[in-house]
Amino acid sequence: MKAEPVPSAASSSPAPLTLLLDLLLGAFVMNLVLQPLVEPDLGWHLRAGLDLIAQGWRLPETDPYSHTMPDWHWVEHAWLSDGVLALIYQALEPSGGLGLIAFFGGVTALAWWTAARVASVHRTYRLAALVASLWVALPFLGARTQLISLLGVAVVLTIWNRMQRGQRQWIWALPPLFLVWANLHGGFTAGLFVITVLVSLSFLMTLCTEWKSVQASRDEPVLSWDDLRRCALAIAVSIAVTFLNPYGWHLYGEIYESLTDRFMIDTLREWQPVSFQGWAGRAYGFYLLGLVGLMAGWYRQMEPVRWVLLLLMLALSLLHWRNVTLFLIVSLPLVAELCTLVGDTLWRRISVLQAHAAGTVLVLSIMTATALSALGSEHLEHVWQSGRTPEVYFERTEYPIEAVRWIRTHRDETGTRLYNDYSYGGFLLWQLPGEQIFIDGRMPAWRIKDRWIFRDYVALNREDAPQLALLDRYGVDWAMIPRGSALAVALETHPAWKPIFTDAKVVIVRRQS
Repeated sequence: MKAEPVPSAASSSPAPLTLLLDLLLGAFVMNLVLQPLVEPDLGWHLRAGLDLIAQGWRLPETDPYSHTMPDWHWVEHAWLSDGVLALIYQALEPSGGLGLIAFFGGVTALAWWTAARVASVHRTYRLAALVASLWVALPFLGARTQLISLLGVAVVLTIWNRMQRGQRQWIWALPPLFLVWANLHGGFTAGLFVITVLVSLSFLMTLCTEWKSVQASRDEPVLSWDDLRRCALAIAVSIAVTFLNPYGWHLYGEIYESLTDRFMIDTLREWQPVSFQGWAGRAYGFYLLGLVGLMAGWYRQMEPVRWVLLLLMLALSLLHWRNVTLFLIVSLPLVAELCTLVGDTLWRRISVLQAHAAGTVLVLSIMTATALSALGSEHLEHVWQSGRTPEVYFERTEYPIEAVRWIRTHRDETGTRLYNDYSYGGFLLWQLPGEQIFIDGRMPAWRIKDRWIFRDYVALNREDAPQLALLDRYGVDWAMIPRGSALAVALETHPAWKPIFTDAKVVIVRRQS
């Protein structure tokens, strides 16, 4: 979609006022992308990275962190990201947490900015689109390695945009991108999917231009056959270089197993279909309604490739929660262009805005500053505390830091084979180095014959009748369980188990001799 530069309040007002508005919008963006360290999987990523460095960057052949699946040939598709996180954490100790927050905040901001730059619009409109999109993405932000793949998708969109503009050499940026990406995060497959869809749709559009019956004006470039051959070759090379990882083709096997595990998909929330209940669902619903409304009022372009890509990504986002951010990234250039069209329409039709361009931008700046002020400083205080003194910050979260402190000083009173809640696994690996856990966020698709740890975990946590015999099967002799859960109640009153620690968050029980 071509957004022609049109004089507007953003471009016609004095530069200092426009810069002030941009700075305020940028501050809003920073407020959104900087998040406390509460992501459940961060702990095991960090522990894996710290151990990776300590072992001279040698990857373990089997899982070293659980006593339930120690023979599982663990394929860590974010091994390089783990190492980077550990390097940052160690280099900035005792404020390593702040380094992690800055890293993930920077990756998030760069991903959204890179995607928005695909749109040829004024910086102010681009920043406004970022704020709107990031606000919707807020429940999915934080210390999540998936954000690295969102940055990769944004780079793919940029490369494709340059290719469409006739800068053909940009297509050869794909192979080095995917070489690095395949070692940073398994989401590189999403990038391969996006670029393959774009090239396939462009092939169809190029084919259709040769049929007189479908001749029509278009607002998208039609690639030549030479361009399409170049793209196909670049994709083939990109796929080939993804095999240059420590696991070779097994990396694809691990990703495939994760994406097709029906039990995991039916159980974990991030794999559930989007529900428009709750804050996250309503925010995404309003975003989609707003996008449809703006397109109905201002979108007048003929862009078949973009249409199909957006519809496909929308369908995937509605199918699984985890794909919502992918659609936000892919749709961001369109949102920025629509913001421009709306702003410029108002500028042209409301004469008072033209007569008082400086005043208009000043009012917008005051409104943005007011919104920032309304957010308050509490969020940034939480961010600072979670990075600078994480143990103190964790006291106000659901993570059992108090129980962890007790374990450190009473380790001889516990057992040797721990049962832990799924959401605690990564946290315990981070806070209790050397402790082997029952389950964590790496393991939902892990299965060896009839030993299926995630299914057994779900059976243990049935509200009606926890399957306590599974604790015997795995030789569990002590457990850390959320207080008040069905499993906690069952073990607290069971004659074979004895509570040895209780607080407002968890209960720790030990099997009687």
